Amino acid sequence: MLGLGETGLLGLTRMSGVGGGAIAGPAYTLRFVPVEAGRAAPAADYIDDVPPGSVVVMANDGITYCTVWGDLLAVVALSRGIKGTVIDGMCRDLGEIRALGYPLWSKGSYMKSGKQRVRLEAVQVPVTVCGVRVEPGDLVVADDAGALTVPADAAEAVADRILKVAEVEAAIRRDLAEGVTLREARARHGYNALGLVR
Repeated sequence: MLGLGETGLLGLTRMSGVGGGAIAGPAYTLRFVPVEAGRAAPAADYIDDVPPGSVVVMANDGITYCTVWGDLLAVVALSRGIKGTVIDGMCRDLGEIRALGYPLWSKGSYMKSGKQRVRLEAVQVPVTVCGVRVEPGDLVVADDAGALTVPADAAEAVADRILKVAEVEAAIRRDLAEGVTLREARARHGYNALGLVR
């Protein structure tokens, strides 16, 4: 972590698109809530409004008894150029989604639909995902190691720092290939002075 406002979304695992590299894009946020007794809650219709290049960020309060994403959503998301989906909760139809290669992070998978169990309460509002506040438009970055968010106003500074870290690590790798010890290579290139924090 770079200490510039980015925050990891702990507890999410890449469920689909494994080995497909990293994704990054602005958050398109959705907040779900449990259905009140006696209230109907059909499937949420929002996917046609998500701009290309976005990452769908679904705040479902970590609910594990039903899902908020399935294969039909993944089909449409791919056709619209949506980068991926991050769910504080569960997905379903995982075999089909994996066959599509659609990038998806969640707490796990389960077979029960969210219809009549949770409902979409708000779109493009600040949400809390894995205990982290995510604003519409915040940068979401995810890869095989997990997912994190970067406040929109810090994205440029984070990108600059990432490029610097990548340059230093490339130089360290070159030194290692020439037989330099890791300790010496890190010291030579100021690795520990990059301002990295936990």
